[in-house]
Parts: sequence; structure tokens; C-alpha cells
Amino acid sequence: MQHLVISAEILLTDSCLSQGYLGTFGSQSLYLPSTECVVNGATDVNIDIGSLVGVPDDTTTLYWVSDASLEDDLLSALKPANPWEYIDSSLSNGVPIDDGQQILEDFCAPVLYRTSTSSLFALRGRSSEYIALESTLAPYHKGYAISFPPTPLVPVPEDDIARVGSILKSLKYNESIASLVDIISIPQMNKDVTWLTGEAPESSIESRHSFHPDARKAASWIAEQIESTGATCELRPFLPGFTPNVICRYSGTDGSDSLVLLSAHYDSRGSFGSTRAPGGDDDGSGTTAILAIARSIGKSGISFKSNVELCLFGGEEQGLLGSKAYARDLRDADANITLMIQADMLAYHKPGEPPQLGLPDIIGTPEVAQLVAKISAFYSPELEVGFTPACCSDHQSFHEQGFASTQVFERAGPIADPMYHNSGDISNRTGYDFRQLKSIAKVQFATLLHAAGFNEP
Repeated sequence: MQHLVISAEILLTDSCLSQGYLGTFGSQSLYLPSTECVVNGATDVNIDIGSLVGVPDDTTTLYWVSDASLEDDLLSALKPANPWEYIDSSLSNGVPIDDGQQILEDFCAPVLYRTSTSSLFALRGRSSEYIALESTLAPYHKGYAISFPPTPLVPVPEDDIARVGSILKSLKYNESIASLVDIISIPQMNKDVTWLTGEAPESSIESRHSFHPDARKAASWIAEQIESTGATCELRPFLPGFTPNVICRYSGTDGSDSLVLLSAHYDSRGSFGSTRAPGGDDDGSGTTAILAIARSIGKSGISFKSNVELCLFGGEEQGLLGSKAYARDLRDADANITLMIQADMLAYHKPGEPPQLGLPDIIGTPEVAQLVAKISAFYSPELEVGFTPACCSDHQSFHEQGFASTQVFERAGPIADPMYHNSGDISNRTGYDFRQLKSIAKVQFATLLHAAGFNEP
């Protein structure tokens, strides 16, 4: 039997414990050290910093579930007195799940670790187990798949941090960039998001859940839209049954291998028991921002000095699966990433609050967050910038692989959208603010232009 260490610390020391790093989820980090590390105390870090948990030998995947970072009044309205009662009942009795490809009737996931706000389950590695487990999760739960073997935690190299720092140090307001980011069109964003959610009469999208066939339809449509702006797009599978990643690339003109990457996730979740998963805010808003940036690139006729990728990931709702696969591929290729920014939930605006931009308080590269904040002051000064505990989106996959990264979010605080993980997450509702969405998209686009460099036609 292998053993897990669950700790409140992120360990960057070159120890046998850090070599077994599995990921950070909210305020807790998981490690799968070698038997020698645990038994013989070979690690230079005290195992007593956390909990030691046994893992059955037939386990191929772990699944961490925790409370999402919701505003207190929203969490109290959603969370029952015994939040794990239904999950435990379902897992012990089996949950027949029809994912359109097979029916999984013998699903059972042993609980390895449990607190009042989190739980760790053992899986046997079948793709359908993800949807079976997810079907038991309440809206306030967020799940993360954790695959073996562990990947050593890779710190962002000092040279990469210095490169972002040099962009930050030389940053100045640029009239050309201000004109380019203003090309972003709210009416076009409205058209795009309503097609993705199925609100538009011409759209046949019912769901963008990772296992739903309409998600593949959305992937193809997204690729077509971005390719029309001059990019080369690829639908890149990562796990059987999941909708693919959409990877679109604009080749740079300076001949270097440097890469600037903007991303969002286009998969979504709906209400418990409902197949409808429109994902207008989570994360149709981030996807729409990426589409808006691509359309602005096409309209302006600019080219980039550095290579640029616009990436739309699948499998985020099941545990950052699509971005983890792509980040690993880029690390294996020793990609030269200048910076990466993930857009996840940009459009909800709580009544009475100013328009906001939230940056991650834990996961990510502080220098990239500082760059985004300063660029926001230049090009979207109406946004109130602050930090959010809302975590952990696809930028975490890149952060763990040692790439300079951050996330942009709709609020300087916890999640306040009452339609979070709900089939009512559409754009035509109170609180869905296209002006805030455009403001944040302008910040993303301006950061891309400053970091990649560009040539005007």
C-alpha cells in the first residue's frame, strides 16, 4: 500500500516528499512519497505537518472534492447540515450512469480522507468514473482528478520570472494597444455566448458537459471561428470520452520559440440531475473573451512578434484534465512560455458592487498578476482590482509545471454568482454584465500585446 501526505504547506525543497507532489487544492497540498521516504524518514520535512493516508494498491486515480470558494451567504444557502450524506449513500449503493457510451452500474469510490469541507476518493481509472462521481456533487463542490504517477513540483525558473519583471518594469501606456483592445465588440460577444449556451435560436447546443456530444460540436465551432482570424487550430484529444482541447496558434514573426498563451475552459456543469449545462458564466464568459480577442486580431490585421496560442480546454470541471495534459506536453517539449493567463468566470457582477477583476491569492506567479493589474489600470481603469480565493482553474496546471501563469476572475473576493454550477447559468439574466466582460477581455488582450509584441498592417 502506498501512502499520501496531506499538508497545508506547499513544499518547494528538493526532498523526497516534494518529488511526490500531486497538487494543491484550496489550502491543502497532496504528496505521494516513496515507501522509503515514509518508513525511513528519508525526507528532510517532518511528516507530522499533515495527515498520512493509505492508498489501495489498485488505485490509479485520486479524486479530491472540496467546497468551492463561495461567498458565505451563498454557501450557507446551498450547503445542508450533512453535506456528505448523499455522496456517501450514492457511493455505497452504486450509481448507474449513462454517459452516452456505456452504463456504469458498479461504481464505488472508497473514501480515503474526510474533513467537514473536503474529501478524497480512490478511483480505478475508468473515464466514466469521473461523470459518475461528478453526478453526486452538489453545486458548491469542486472536484479535482489526481493522476499517478506524481510529477515533481517545478518552480518557475528565476530567468522566467525576471523576463516578466522586465516587461513590468518597462511597461508604458500605448495608444495603439488602447485602439486595438477597443475593437472588442459587446454585440459580437453577446452572439458568441448565446450560441455557446444554446440561448440563440440558431444554436442547437444543449450542454457543454465534457461527456456530452454537443461539447464536441462547440469545440469544432470554436476552432472554426478562431481559424477565420488567421490562426491554425487543432482539436487535441487528451482522454477517452472527453471533449478535446482546442489549441489555436498564431506564428510569430521574430523567429524565436517564445510563446504567450491565453486560455479558458469551454466545458461546463449544470444543476444536479439535469443534462442542461449552458455554462454562460462558467466558463462561457472566459471562452467568449478568447473569441473576442481572436476576432479583434482578425479585424485589425496585426501579427505577433512572439508565437501566440489561444487555448480552450475541456475537462476542467472534472479536475483540470485537459489543461493538465497540455501543460505536461508543453513541459515535455521544453516550451519557452513567456506567460500564461487563464480566464474563468468574468461576467457576473453582484448588484451594488463596482466592476471588478480578481487575481488569485495563492496559485500562480505574483509577477504575472502584478503585470495584469498594472495593465488593467492603463486600459480598463473602471475595474477595481483585488485578490480572490476562487481556485483553482487551468492556470494551476501550468503553474505546477513551472510556467509563469495567473488567472483573471470576475470578482475581488469569493464566488458570488448564484447560478454557479447551475443549469440557470445563461447570459440573459440579472447580474450578467457584458461591460465587465469586455473590460476584463481588454486587459487580457492588452497583456498579450505587451508580452508578445505586435506588427501593425
